[in-house]
Amino acid sequence: MAGKKAETTRAAWLEVLQKHQRDPDAPGSENYWSPALDCASRDELISIQNEKLAVLTPFLYENSGFYKRRFDKLGFAPTDIQTVDDLPKWPVVDKTEMMADVQANPPFGTYTTHDDALWADRGWMMFSSSGSTGVPRPFRYSHIDREFWSWANARAIHSFGIRRGDSMFICAGYGPHVFAWGVQYALAKMNIACIPGGGMTSDMRAMIVERFKPTVITSTPSYALHLGRVMEEKGIDPAKSSVTTLLVGGEPAAGIGNTRQRLEDLWGARLVEFYGCTEVAPHCGGYSCPQSDQGPGPVTSHLMEDIQIWELVDADSKERVPEGQRGLTVCTSLNSESSAQLRFLVGDYATYTTQPCECGRTHVRAVGAFSGRADDLINIRGIKMYPVQLEEAVRAVPGIGDEYEIVLSRDKDGMDIMTARVEHIDASVADQVMNEIRSHCEIRADVEVLVPDTLPKTEFKARRIRDERGE
Repeated sequence: MAGKKAETTRAAWLEVLQKHQRDPDAPGSENYWSPALDCASRDELISIQNEKLAVLTPFLYENSGFYKRRFDKLGFAPTDIQTVDDLPKWPVVDKTEMMADVQANPPFGTYTTHDDALWADRGWMMFSSSGSTGVPRPFRYSHIDREFWSWANARAIHSFGIRRGDSMFICAGYGPHVFAWGVQYALAKMNIACIPGGGMTSDMRAMIVERFKPTVITSTPSYALHLGRVMEEKGIDPAKSSVTTLLVGGEPAAGIGNTRQRLEDLWGARLVEFYGCTEVAPHCGGYSCPQSDQGPGPVTSHLMEDIQIWELVDADSKERVPEGQRGLTVCTSLNSESSAQLRFLVGDYATYTTQPCECGRTHVRAVGAFSGRADDLINIRGIKMYPVQLEEAVRAVPGIGDEYEIVLSRDKDGMDIMTARVEHIDASVADQVMNEIRSHCEIRADVEVLVPDTLPKTEFKARRIRDERGE
């Protein structure tokens, strides 16, 4: 059972979260779900962040073994980090630390503030991301998280102009991944109808679009391309379908001009984008607005600063970079009972601006959206993994040669493809390699089995990932 300090700090944290949840159940205006927050001044946003941070750090210290050990190891007290200006003192938290924690404290780790007692009392749903050993990093969330999550996603979806009368077809598997679930629960809050598309083949989904005429499709960008091509093969023109909006997430699209244009031309629809991750509360962090792709400049994505603090850090030093300079995304979650992470390294490249948007929103924006990634973090069809995961998968198959390579490419329709090129005397091991990659990385890869000594030998540092996708 949690101690008195843990209970007290949790109660204080939930109280401040509730205090700053404006328009929780219905939109406050036609253009903004939460106008007081979406259009708050920069000073107001920083004040909200500071108030939440002052309560967050003792909450983490008393309710997360991971954070308590980290505070103690670094020689910090929770009171040392109370404002946004204090954040650079705290070294960013990356996935490898969480991977080590879950290995040392199976099966859930201690990097969240959700324990077994909370899971039994008001547990809602568990999501997971793969670790470098193939052991998943689980994130348990409570029903309180569900409410905050639905509210945040509703704010973003409202920004897209999606309203009652629309219907959304969610083209995603309903596994332990956050995107589709987050959209569905937000739609329930918004009283907008949806058609869940989990467990369907692409042929079946194509016929759902033709027969039931949804106005919005939700998927990864790659799958939206694929589904459109399947429809064309069946003699159905996606551009003449009922679909007017493509809500995509999980991989870059909005900031990649050719990809966005190809999707919008294929479907005769506009593209809007979600950005976020499992670790820092799985709701939307970044999202499109009515002005996101207007004008001669690059597209931009808003970030919700009242519920998350978004920073950029240098890829090498991990020191904060100034506004206007490219860096890796770092997020502090201010909207979660269960996963209130402090400076988590999300790891996508972006450039920020705090200049107000013509849509009226005042929150920081990613200029050019999120079109890059850290060199060692692979993002394919919305699944993120590290090269070490692939190495462990390949080497799990007996008899595989020392050399192998992973080729990332795109087919003629822009769909991301992963091909593992391995060496083995028996070509039939291809299925084993495919299964190991799926087990370790939760993704399907093509496998090419080469005769031994085909691939060049590594003489210095191995470069086993060959990314041929370009920009």
